[in-house]
Amino acid sequence: MATANEAPATNTAEGPTQHAQNQLVPAQPGQLRPSQIGFLLRGIDRKRVGEDPKGFAHVEAWDIRRHLIRVFGFGGFSTDLLEMTLVGERTVPNGPDRFKYTVVYRVAVKLTVMVDGIELGHWHGVATGAATNQPSLADAHDLALKSADSQALKRAATNLGDQFGLSLYNGGSPDPVVHNALPYMAPQEPALPEDPPVLPEPGSPVGQPTDSEPTAAKTGRPTFEELVDLVPGFWENALALVQLHVRVKENDYGALSVQGPPPELAWTTFDELLSTQIAKLNERTAQGGPERSTA
Repeated sequence: MATANEAPATNTAEGPTQHAQNQLVPAQPGQLRPSQIGFLLRGIDRKRVGEDPKGFAHVEAWDIRRHLIRVFGFGGFSTDLLEMTLVGERTVPNGPDRFKYTVVYRVAVKLTVMVDGIELGHWHGVATGAATNQPSLADAHDLALKSADSQALKRAATNLGDQFGLSLYNGGSPDPVVHNALPYMAPQEPALPEDPPVLPEPGSPVGQPTDSEPTAAKTGRPTFEELVDLVPGFWENALALVQLHVRVKENDYGALSVQGPPPELAWTTFDELLSTQIAKLNERTAQGGPERSTA
């Protein structure tokens, strides 16, 4: 029989689970219930994990929303759109009086979770989304924006742990990485279990870059938005920008339109943006000014 300090075994849509013994019961409104804690500390159901077009493990955005409702209830969470920026748009001929459209958006969202109407916490997510070679300009904008918005939400939700895809960043594994959390453990409980090896995030370089070493991209042909995402981190590093410029040319992205840095935010080609900044950094170096490297 369950006691006041013990969460009972339950059956969910994803199978039976035994919650941790001696789980502390919340004493005040606004705190997570033992049933919520027990579910959040479980590993993600492998049936929920698929592969994206790049071959990386991922969870569908609608499934993230489904589990936000399951864990926190209807009205138990909200999202705010913090940024929606058109990064680039390309139009190419596709026959007589026909065109193909490629659009890239960057979106930032805030995910807020409430318990008993009291904010539990909020987290941010930022992502870019692309729609490539669409026959309709409206569809290209719609698909790119929805893709960026969905990915940003998923990144914000990983702060809620393994049920929201956190473990997938550990080499794509669905095995849990959180296991437990000290605020929810009774004093007599054993220490946290030993962590598994920490693997690189899917698509990330192995090891950490030094101050003067630009971050490497994954092997294979990079997408336009992947190279655009590298620009802010390389902006004050001439060597990194030159290497990026080479990759932009190799992949025929130089003529695509991008938005320059603030405050002007002027539109220009990818090639012109990089060439101009590289020239400025080289001139600064020639005049004896410091060249800042990526952090």
